[in-house]
Amino acid sequence: MEHVLACIDASSYADSVCDLSAWASRRLQMPVELLHVVQRSDAVAARGDLSGAIGLGVKTSLMQELVQLEAADAKLKVERGRLLLEAGEQRLRDGGAFDVRTLHRHGGIVETILEREEGARVVVIGKRGASHEFATGHIGSKIERVVRASTRPVLVASRSYVEPQALVFAYDASPAAERALVRLVESPLFNGLPVTIVMADTENEAHRRALDDAAARLGVEREVTTTLERGKPEAVIARVVEQTPGAMLVMGAYGHSPIRTLIVGSTTTTMIRTVRVPVLLVR
Repeated sequence: MEHVLACIDASSYADSVCDLSAWASRRLQMPVELLHVVQRSDAVAARGDLSGAIGLGVKTSLMQELVQLEAADAKLKVERGRLLLEAGEQRLRDGGAFDVRTLHRHGGIVETILEREEGARVVVIGKRGASHEFATGHIGSKIERVVRASTRPVLVASRSYVEPQALVFAYDASPAAERALVRLVESPLFNGLPVTIVMADTENEAHRRALDDAAARLGVEREVTTTLERGKPEAVIARVVEQTPGAMLVMGAYGHSPIRTLIVGSTTTTMIRTVRVPVLLVR
């Protein structure tokens, strides 16, 4: 059965992930799978850092102590995860989620999310995890890895939740943008929400025609406006988002290859990093 996959950790983004997942569950009429992953610890690195150049007898004693501490830490992480899942499940149910099931896993965070997304309609994840929570102006490394590898739309939650009331669709007629447009047309997640289609490019007949065609595909029953403005995409899109109350940004994800991104940067990464609204990314 298709579901909304909500991924939480101990960061302050967990509440927003749950609230956004409940919203998606209500609109899609699908259950939520609430996932928390206890990440593997690097015991070898810990021993290397702590043992040092000390006497053999002391080192042996220290290794035993490390094993005990590691076991205690593992139990603490499991208990913390159980409490997180309980609180998240309650928040989802209070938010009107269609149904909720929880899943507590051990292993790699990214690998587990990619494994569990197989039956998901959408993956919901916070902009930053617990280890990067206060790195303002950045996104977590695991978030980018999930988005690049995922075959499902990824909904990135901002720190504070406001129910989406309108959509800003970043459109450039690329294959990724076309796939995002198909999602907008077909998915009940967006039913009834007004859409602003924004293109950051020069004003000419070809660009205007592409915008008008995209608006027409969204249908006459939906409130659709278009904006064509020359400038850097991240600046133009951010301005429209800021001027749209209750906005959710929808865009294609990573139109360029990872190698090109290392050289010239990525609009996708910039938008996730800078806007303070939910961002739905479609591969």
